[in-house]
Amino acid sequence: MRTRIIGILAYLICDLFSPGNKIICQLQGFGLQNEPVDISADFADFKNTYYLADSLSVFDPATGKGKITYRRYEYATRMAFNNMLATLVPVRPNEFPSNEYAVAPSLPFYIEFTSPRTVRIRMKSGPELRPESESLMLVNGKAPVDQSWKYSKVAGGYKYTGEFGSVVITVSPFRIAFYDSQGKLLTQTIHHNDNSGTFTPFLPFSYVRRASDYSRSFSAVFSLSPDEKIFGCGESYTALNKRGQKVILWTDDANGVQNETMYKPVPFFMSSRGYGIFMHTSTPVTCDFGRYFGGITSLMIGDEDLDLFIFYGKPKEILDAYTGLTGKSPMPPLWSFGFWMSRITYFSEKEGRAVADKLRVNNIPADVLHFDTGWFETDWRCDYQFSKSRFENPEKMIRDLKAQGIQTCLWQLPYFVPNNRLFPEIIEKQLYVKNDKGTLPYEDAVLDFSNPETVAWYQQQIAGLLKLGVGAIKVDFGEAAPAKGIYASGNSGFYEHNLYPLRYNKVVSDITQQIKGERIIWARSAWAGSQRYPLHWGGDPANTNTAMAATLRGGLSLGLCGFSFWSHDIGGFVLKTPEELYRRWTPFGMLSSHVRSHGTPPKEPWEYGEDFMNAFREADNMRYRLMPYIYAQAKECTEKGLPMVRALFIEFPDDPGSWLIDNEYLFGADILVAPLFEESTRRDVYLPPGNWTDYQTGKVYSGGWHQIEAGKIPIIMLVRGGSVIPHIKLAQSTQFMDWSEIELVVFSAGLTSAGTVLYLPGDDTLKQLSLKMKDGKFILQSDPYAGKVKWQITAR
Repeated sequence: MRTRIIGILAYLICDLFSPGNKIICQLQGFGLQNEPVDISADFADFKNTYYLADSLSVFDPATGKGKITYRRYEYATRMAFNNMLATLVPVRPNEFPSNEYAVAPSLPFYIEFTSPRTVRIRMKSGPELRPESESLMLVNGKAPVDQSWKYSKVAGGYKYTGEFGSVVITVSPFRIAFYDSQGKLLTQTIHHNDNSGTFTPFLPFSYVRRASDYSRSFSAVFSLSPDEKIFGCGESYTALNKRGQKVILWTDDANGVQNETMYKPVPFFMSSRGYGIFMHTSTPVTCDFGRYFGGITSLMIGDEDLDLFIFYGKPKEILDAYTGLTGKSPMPPLWSFGFWMSRITYFSEKEGRAVADKLRVNNIPADVLHFDTGWFETDWRCDYQFSKSRFENPEKMIRDLKAQGIQTCLWQLPYFVPNNRLFPEIIEKQLYVKNDKGTLPYEDAVLDFSNPETVAWYQQQIAGLLKLGVGAIKVDFGEAAPAKGIYASGNSGFYEHNLYPLRYNKVVSDITQQIKGERIIWARSAWAGSQRYPLHWGGDPANTNTAMAATLRGGLSLGLCGFSFWSHDIGGFVLKTPEELYRRWTPFGMLSSHVRSHGTPPKEPWEYGEDFMNAFREADNMRYRLMPYIYAQAKECTEKGLPMVRALFIEFPDDPGSWLIDNEYLFGADILVAPLFEESTRRDVYLPPGNWTDYQTGKVYSGGWHQIEAGKIPIIMLVRGGSVIPHIKLAQSTQFMDWSEIELVVFSAGLTSAGTVLYLPGDDTLKQLSLKMKDGKFILQSDPYAGKVKWQITAR
C-alpha cells in the first residue's frame, strides 16, 4: 500500500512539473526504465556461488602468462549474540554429473606492461571463447607493449621492476602487490586469508557465478591505506574524494547535478597514494571505495573477463599515461573558446538574427549562437531540416552570422518519435536498436551506432547541415541506449549501453572533422575515450547555489579522467536564473575552458537590465582579453592529458591541503579561481604554497587560508607568483583578434624571473617565454617569434 501511495505521489509530482514547464521528474530506486544498473547485490546473494582467487597454479615469467586456481564459496548464516551474520564458507560442487566440471577451476591470468608507468592485469572466469579485438576505448584499438620492465625471482613469487615502480606476484596465497620506486606499497589485491583479522567479513578478489543465469562477473578487490583519497570515475557530482562512497558507473540522464547518477561515468580513478586504475570494460561497474569495509576498494565489474590497467606516478604523470592509452583531447578551433549565446530555444531566423545584432550593439563579445530544440518545424522533433515557415534562408543566415564573427551551433538527438518524417525510413532500413523480439524496445527508434549502415545514414544527415556552414552540432542525450537491446555489433545492451555515448561522440566528431577540418562537438554523455572528441558540457543544473557548487565538483572529477575541455550552463538550466546567482555564475563560466549561457529564458544579459549587462560584459571582456593565456593553456592540456579546470593537487601533489579542496580550481596552470557559491562578496580561500597575486586588486597573499574580498567582477582569482599571463586587445569575436600585439602581464610576487607558454593561431608548437628583471623592469630573454609579434610588458 505504501509503495502504491508513493507511486501515485510521484506521478502527480511529475505531472505537475511537466516537460512543458521544462522540469523533469526522476526518482531512483523504483525499478524504472534506464535506472542505473548496480551489480553489487550479485556479490552478496545467498543463491550465488563465489570463486575466490586462491593461488597461482601455473606461471611463465618470460611471457607473463599463467593460471589462477579459484576455490568455491557460498554465503551461510551464523548467529552470534542475537545478531545474524553472513559469512563465506567453502562448498562442494553443485553440478551433475560432478566429474564433468572443475571443482576448483584453474583459469587464465596475464600480466603485461604497456608503458614504463603502466601494468596490465587480465583474468578470465571461463574458457577463452572471444578472440581479442580492437577496443573503441583505446586510442589505437589495442594496448601497446613496453619492454622496459625487468623480471627477477623472489621468494614465494615473481617480481617485475620498472623505472617508476615494481609489481610482485605471490604464488600462495595469491596476491599482486604494487610498489613505487622507493619501495612503498601503493596497493595490493585482497585474499580470503585477510578476512581472518576482522569480524566484518568481506568478499576478497573473486568472481561470482549467478544462480539466475550462470553468468559471471569479477570483483577486483584492492587494499586502501589510512588517509588514502580516491578521485575520478567521471563527471561525478558527489564529494570530490570518493573514499567512503559507492559509485555506479552507468551512463544515465541524471536530470540535474545534485544526485549520484552521471551523464559521463568513466571507469577510471586515481589515488592520492600514487596510482591510478582503468577498468577496461563497457559493462556496468559498481565501485565500493571503502564504503562497506573501510580498508578495501571493491571494483565489481559486469564483464566475465577482467582487464585492468594500473598506472604509477603523481597525478600529472598518471593522467599522461592514462590518456596515452585512451587518447588525449585534440585542440578545438579557436572560435570555440569564445562565448556561446543560447537559450531553450530560439525558434526562428528573425529571432536568431536579432540576438546576434544585440550582442554586437551591446558590445557583448561572442563567437557562437546556438539554436536548441526549436529550429525544426515541430519543436523537439529532430528531422535535420530547418523550419520552412520560420527560417527563410538558413544558409544565408549562417553566412551573415559568420560575417559578424558568430558561428552557428544546432541541437539534435539520436531518438526518433513515431511522428518524425524519418521514422519510417529508420524502421525500413533497420537502423535502430532492437529488443529480443526483434522490434522496438521503446516507442522511439534509437539509432544503433554499432551498425555501419546507421553511421553512414546518420552522418549524411549531419553532413548536410555542416555543408550549409554550421560550425558545431550539439550531441545531446545518448544516455538511454536500451539496456536489454540487441545491437548490430552482436552485443547486448549490457556491453553497448555505456559504449553508446562514445560511439555517438565519435560519429559526429568524425564527420565534422571530415567536412570542416575541426574537432568540435557539444556533447552531454560520455564514456572512457570520449575525451578524444571534445567538447562536453555538464548537463542540466538547477538554478541554485548548491547546483553551482555541484557543477564544479563534476567538472573537476571529469578533468581527473583525462577530459581537457568542459563547460556548463551559466546560471543553471531549469528555471529563469535569479539575477544575483547569474552574476556570480557568469565569471565561473568565463573562467572555464568553454563558456555558454543556456537554459530556460531569458538568458540574454540585456534582458536583466543595464546594470547586469554591464557586469556580464565586464566578465566577458576579461575572458576575451585572456584569450592568449586560454589558448596556450588549452594546447598544453592536449599534449599532456591535463584538464583546463584543474583540481589543485594536480599542480601541488606534495601539498596535503590541496588534496582537500573541492570548491576552488586552477584555470590552466597559473590562475587559481574561487567562485562565490553564496550571496556574498567574500569567502574563505585556500592557497597552495607560494605567493599569489589577486588578479583584480593586485594584493599579494602567501600560501594557506585567507578570507578574500572579490573585486569588481564577482569572483576571486589569483595568479601564481612568477607567472606571466599573456593578454590581447579586446575584440568582439576571436575572428577579429589581432594576434600581432600581445601584452605580457608579469605577476612576479617578489620574484625576479617569470615565464609562460604561448601558442598563437597557426603555430605548430607551444613557445616558451622567459622574462627576467633588469634595471627594475622585466625583459623578454629571447623572442621565439623573431619580431613578428609586438610585445608590451607590464608588471603587477
